[in-house]
Amino acid sequence: MSSEPSPGELTTVFAHLHGMLLSEHDATAAVGQLAGVAHQMIPTAAGAGVSLLGADGTRVSTASTDAAVEAADDLQYELGMGPCLSAWATGQAQRIDDTTTDPRWVGWVAAAAEAGIRSVLSVPLIRRGHALGALKVYARSPAAFGEPEERLLGLLADAAATLLGAAQPAEAPVRLSAALKAALASRETVGLATGVLMARNHLDPGTARSVLLEEARAQNRGVAEVAAEVLEAEQARGHDGRR
Repeated sequence: MSSEPSPGELTTVFAHLHGMLLSEHDATAAVGQLAGVAHQMIPTAAGAGVSLLGADGTRVSTASTDAAVEAADDLQYELGMGPCLSAWATGQAQRIDDTTTDPRWVGWVAAAAEAGIRSVLSVPLIRRGHALGALKVYARSPAAFGEPEERLLGLLADAAATLLGAAQPAEAPVRLSAALKAALASRETVGLATGVLMARNHLDPGTARSVLLEEARAQNRGVAEVAAEVLEAEQARGHDGRR
């Protein structure tokens, strides 16, 4: 890809943003409009979503174009992992060509595939070096998004982040380094715990993930917290020689 956006790309972005009126008190309406704009801009997308995130990774404001996108996003925050969180944490676009074969975010990709989502493209919303959240599109066919779609969605995210920055409270933007550390720690914990349950109980990835989710819901606790206890218990088993 070239380093500078073409006039045609910029025209497309600003044409879609035209009439998108954002105010300091209207972040919720803004993300709803932005999700619709992203869906319209990427013809191969079956749906789109936007999340504005706080410093601890919790959602400040969200919007999606359909129930499937909303459910897929909800699961990312339950598990503490997924392309949207990684885009926000790293400041880099995350693309999944096929959820049935992608090795990242074990558990989330399996659930997404089961729901009929095969391709994902998520880009960060960054303003002045701070991550505000992420913008993403989903498709029901594999390899639905390539470099042209990634570039166009990135341009939209850059323009939208400037507007959304005015709609965010001053304390909302987060430093990428802190976000990265928290998101990757949670992701690694859940992933390792899923692997432990798979090996210990001869489970497939989806079933192991479901066990973690059900336990977290039953205890009304975060999935990462329950996953940490699974790892601690496994470590204790190893010390006792009872594996």
